[in-house]
Amino acid sequence: MGVPQSRRSKTRNRRRRAEIMKMEAPKFNECPKCHEPKQPHRICPSCGYYNNREVIAQKAE
Repeated sequence: MGVPQSRRSKTRNRRRRAEIMKMEAPKFNECPKCHEPKQPHRICPSCGYYNNREVIAQKAE
């Protein structure tokens, strides 16, 4: 059975955990309908389309 030679410090453990838990910035794709940036697998906030279908009707201006 493996036994650690010496105790790991709190700082060393916390630094390792912090590196693992870093959050990434959200990725963006181009909307095929209006060419605005949108998150993948989400409804486009500017035109309301998802998978080439209108999901949310936008207000006429």
